[in-house]
Amino acid sequence: MAKHKQKQEQENEEAVMSLTGHLKELRNRILIVIAVLFAGLLICFNYAGPIVNLLTEQGTELGYQFVYLSPQALFMQYIKVALIGAVCLGSPVILYEIWAFIRPGLERKENFVFFFAMVAGLFFFVLGAGFAYKIALPFMLYFFIHVNASTSIIASISIESYLSFIMTIFITFGAVFEMPVVTVILTQLGLMRPEWMIKGRSVVIVVIFIVAAIITPPDVVSQIMIALPMLLLYQLSIWLCRIFRKRKIAGNEDEDGDEEETKASKQA
Repeated sequence: MAKHKQKQEQENEEAVMSLTGHLKELRNRILIVIAVLFAGLLICFNYAGPIVNLLTEQGTELGYQFVYLSPQALFMQYIKVALIGAVCLGSPVILYEIWAFIRPGLERKENFVFFFAMVAGLFFFVLGAGFAYKIALPFMLYFFIHVNASTSIIASISIESYLSFIMTIFITFGAVFEMPVVTVILTQLGLMRPEWMIKGRSVVIVVIFIVAAIITPPDVVSQIMIALPMLLLYQLSIWLCRIFRKRKIAGNEDEDGDEEETKASKQA
């Protein structure tokens, strides 16, 4: 009885030490993330003016006139841009710290999927934001500035509204370009199969063109330019879903085979 009690107390102490160690590790990783964000904030705030000029360049070339409506408005936008830039610069370190903290509790396959989701998710988000900046945004700005060209109203837009519009477009397209990553995660969870995606492809094509028609000016060229990458992403998602589905099935068969071998050895 005494030995059992002593063993239980020892296990409780090990659990407390393990929890304390995890909390210390979490604190250290949070401090690293804060330090990286602070350094990124200082760097980006130093270049906030050129970044804002770069974001407003396309609008200025099309005839937009930007104003700020309060003394602190432009300064606050510099801080906002610096914060977003700090998150973007520090995202590789932030994602690594998250992965390093979670990694010990993941199995090998889960570790691979989680690492793939982080790296690929960052890549596709940047790709989507770049596509929005280079292709989608110029079409939208051109349409909005010319749709009211026949009126006598001058487009003097607050810099706060314009930057909010820009960031919304970037986030929207970045999220849309995450389709392959989401597909892989759902496949690993058993919630997605390539057969389902192929079967529903005709419906998805119609939905994609409807979405492209909503978020773009009403002309065929811009709608096709927006819908085509979405269709390619969907096809890429089907391909990735097929690959990871095969890997998942093969892994399950290997696990079943190992269990059968273990049972047979025990019976022998």
